[in-house]
Amino acid sequence: MIALNDTVGLILKDKGNAVWSISPDESVYDAVEKMADKEAGALLVISDGALVGIISERDYARKVILMGRSSKNTQVQEIMTSTLVCVTPSHTLDECMTLMTTHRIRHLPVMKDQQLVGVVSIGDVVKWIISAQEATIRHLEHYISGVPSELMAPTGQQGSGH
Repeated sequence: MIALNDTVGLILKDKGNAVWSISPDESVYDAVEKMADKEAGALLVISDGALVGIISERDYARKVILMGRSSKNTQVQEIMTSTLVCVTPSHTLDECMTLMTTHRIRHLPVMKDQQLVGVVSIGDVVKWIISAQEATIRHLEHYISGVPSELMAPTGQQGSGH
């Protein structure tokens, strides 16, 4: 079965709770540099320990580049998105996909008891679903073939000609 009922908590347990962040008074240049360094499409904006916004590559492209602004002279707080859509660890992947589609966003901060505990991206959700589908396919292959799971070649190695 596809893992749409799996929860955000399961994804965080698997990927970890690392959150890449920046303060609102830092430059957009610093934010873009950090996104590149962390290979992330967005950073959460944290001020005095509180989540106050998010800045994404899309914010940079639309609010700096297209407006002819300087990334070194523009502060994160000037272009960040401050109206956030957040989830909890108990939200399902189906709920996350609905929120991301409805709000046209790619990142969801994860909050538990008013505390930031992680972030889930559309990439995380897609990776989780693909992994679950692969596991289902392997299970069905084993069921159909009647071969015990431990005797089946790992996916991608069947028919290798060796």
